[in-house]
Amino acid sequence: MTKVLEGVRVLEQGTFITGPAAGMLLGDLGADVVKIEQPETGDPFRAFKGGLYSPHYQTYNRNKRSVTLNTKDATDLALFDDLIRDADVYIQNFRPGAADRLNAGYERLREINPRLIYCAISGFGQTGPAAGRPAYDSVAQAASGFLGLLVNPENPRVVGPAIADSLTGFYAAYGILGALHERNRTGVGRKVEVSMLEAMSHFNLDAFTHFYSVGELMGPYSRPSVSQSYVMKCADGKWLALHMSSPEKFWTGLANALERPALLDDPRFAERSGRIANQEALIGILGDIFILRDRAEWCDRLEQHDVPHAPMYDASEALEDPQAKHLELLVQSEHPTMGSFRTVRPPVTFDGKRTTDVVAPPTLGEHNDEVLGPLRARLAAESASPQQAEQDH
Repeated sequence: MTKVLEGVRVLEQGTFITGPAAGMLLGDLGADVVKIEQPETGDPFRAFKGGLYSPHYQTYNRNKRSVTLNTKDATDLALFDDLIRDADVYIQNFRPGAADRLNAGYERLREINPRLIYCAISGFGQTGPAAGRPAYDSVAQAASGFLGLLVNPENPRVVGPAIADSLTGFYAAYGILGALHERNRTGVGRKVEVSMLEAMSHFNLDAFTHFYSVGELMGPYSRPSVSQSYVMKCADGKWLALHMSSPEKFWTGLANALERPALLDDPRFAERSGRIANQEALIGILGDIFILRDRAEWCDRLEQHDVPHAPMYDASEALEDPQAKHLELLVQSEHPTMGSFRTVRPPVTFDGKRTTDVVAPPTLGEHNDEVLGPLRARLAAESASPQQAEQDH
């Protein structure tokens, strides 16, 4: 692992996705991430078929250590405070007010460690009329105007992965890294706040820019139409994607790959503006052609003519592609009790070196002895010292 954040200690008291995703990203960069969880149950995302090691949990919790602490308990709180004294970053994604009830509010932790970067992630922000509302992925997507760009009007239903959750974790890590850079200069920590609504609104920037710049309300087909993006079913039942973009050479290449030069002379499609205006008709024409051959043959033809395309893989196929294998995207490690763990490596390469080694997600409290053991011993020694001094006296 290329540890550009080596020496940075992160305490993550996160649950579900947003907080754990931020912690994982910092761990991927080499930070020492200690996940603080409730005894017995841990992160609710752990629960799966009677166990505490769900695929959902595994996704966002690699490259971490796990300890269990109940910060409402005086003994555990003393251990928690000891961890805070030596930490660089603290991450939580509780509803506003919950951190204070857990003795993990900003003011309290800042008093313990003025150098601490304190990151608070919420659904709708820490203040305001919606601050107390529960927020999950689809809620944030809808509130930011993004969900309407994904829902098919002909079959309106939520689709796809937890985009808002994951992206909020990315934005949180982005803010933390900025605060860490500033602290190197000032020596003083920061309170970093990000909400799912803010993160998704920023990610939806293109739609807002179109509206405020030219009064255009984008819909689910707006970008695919302008970018000339298509998905096509092939004879073997497999699908591929096309993205023609604006260069004319790609449209010419597609017509040649399809052996349909007449498409170039069709007045509906002769200009890019026409292809945008008549995309529905073009989808029908292309669909009738692509269904005649298997996907592999179409990919060969499209590659020969330099047409931007890719097979529309599922998770069982994507990392088996020769290019994915060349980039070593699939990596593996072994957990001492949970066995093999396979995941996608961090995507950033430093000085030509890929990060291909990862640490499997920890079991609940796996590192209690390793992390908390020395702290317990120290606290025990400190509490015994006054008694010993009194006896000596």
